[in-house]
Amino acid sequence: QVQLVESGGGLVQPGGSLRLSCAVSGSIFSINVMGWYRQAPGKQRDMVAIKVSGGSTNYADSAKGRFTISRDNAKNTVYLQMNSLKAGDTAVYLCYVVINGRNYWGQGTQVTVSS
Repeated sequence: QVQLVESGGGLVQPGGSLRLSCAVSGSIFSINVMGWYRQAPGKQRDMVAIKVSGGSTNYADSAKGRFTISRDNAKNTVYLQMNSLKAGDTAVYLCYVVINGRNYWGQGTQVTVSS
């Protein structure tokens, strides 16, 4: 059993910052991929940032230069630092991990950017 617990969402003004966290626990042998997706109402789920173990980091074009993904291997936690937030960043942000070849999703945390 694998659990993903997200935190850090909320309401922020345009230009502000938020830091999302996703702690992974349970039967973990190897976390291959950790990342974040987001889904706005009525829209498809889109990749925001993905970090592959020992490999590459990929960002959506909309996130480049503003968002930074990082992971703490000791804590099995992935973070998403979001700066210069815009109204268009408003969405539910979902943590995504691949463990032992299986995909897991968090429950999502709401990020609302509004004045």
